[in-house]
Amino acid sequence: MNADLSFGSATGVGSLPGGDAREAAKAATGSFEDFPFLPELPARGPGADMIGRTAGLLVELYARVEPSGWRMGDHPGRDTRRARSWLGEDLDALEEFTQGYEGPLKVQAVGPWTLAAALELRNGEAALSDPGAVRDLAASLTEGLRLHLAEVRRRIPGARLVLQLDEPSLTAVLRGQVRSASGYRTHRAVDRQLVEATLRDVMGVHGDGPVVVHSCAPDVPFALLRRAGAAAVSFDFSLLTERDDDAIGEAVEAGTRLFAGVVPGTDTALSDPAGSVMGVRTLWRRLGLRPGLLAQTVTVTPACGLAGASPAYARQALAHCVRAARSLADNPE
Repeated sequence: MNADLSFGSATGVGSLPGGDAREAAKAATGSFEDFPFLPELPARGPGADMIGRTAGLLVELYARVEPSGWRMGDHPGRDTRRARSWLGEDLDALEEFTQGYEGPLKVQAVGPWTLAAALELRNGEAALSDPGAVRDLAASLTEGLRLHLAEVRRRIPGARLVLQLDEPSLTAVLRGQVRSASGYRTHRAVDRQLVEATLRDVMGVHGDGPVVVHSCAPDVPFALLRRAGAAAVSFDFSLLTERDDDAIGEAVEAGTRLFAGVVPGTDTALSDPAGSVMGVRTLWRRLGLRPGLLAQTVTVTPACGLAGASPAYARQALAHCVRAARSLADNPE
């Protein structure tokens, strides 16, 4: 799929502050006229957080809130119903503000490995500790995403859907750094081939549609995600080191799009738009890539979700992403 046709030049990551679905949809569609997204509002409480929201998408698996976090249960309880209700509100609001829209539209869900690291089994340990539970979770997530994508297509028929899988725990899963329930030990590292195969299976739910994998953690495994079939990788640009250069260069040359998180996710004084993407231009020069490729390859985003920002800063950050993307397109060198 031609990258510049599948994606817009700037978009949001997912979460926004506050609890008003209509205000959030208005911000997500008004700021990004060529690449809106379905907002998430975790300030509403359990079920609106990213784990609870995705748990509400699962098919024939259910989760409830315990003091320690989200735990698998036998039947849908009030937490599942709340998660589904809020998602319905968010979809109603997005549908209202995308009447007649044609173009890319991004929806987000937690990926299988971060979900397995966060959801607890009945014994209190992470699902990650049980390979069978991980398989069941990935299969349930895949079916839930299939239904979710079909629902969004029904509501917004002109949209070309982009699926984003949030995987902030992926590096910890690969390195054996996910802590056990006691906190005294960590779960063993998962084989990289299994991680890749599971991601590939879940991404397959979107058929020929593009999938973005987002992580605002350090050491994003660019090569693994590319092999698994990610059309784009979304990351916090400030966490890159020169160790990432080769993997990024290979990804770009293979046609992978970069969602560069260059605008801070919490309240701060913003630099001028050109200054925000200066690091992207520097990286391009360091990699010896053609400046003309920049606008075709990079989508500008906040560094991570904006749930921790003030509403005024969140609106400012979204607008700043659009101006920074324009600066990159107008002055690639």
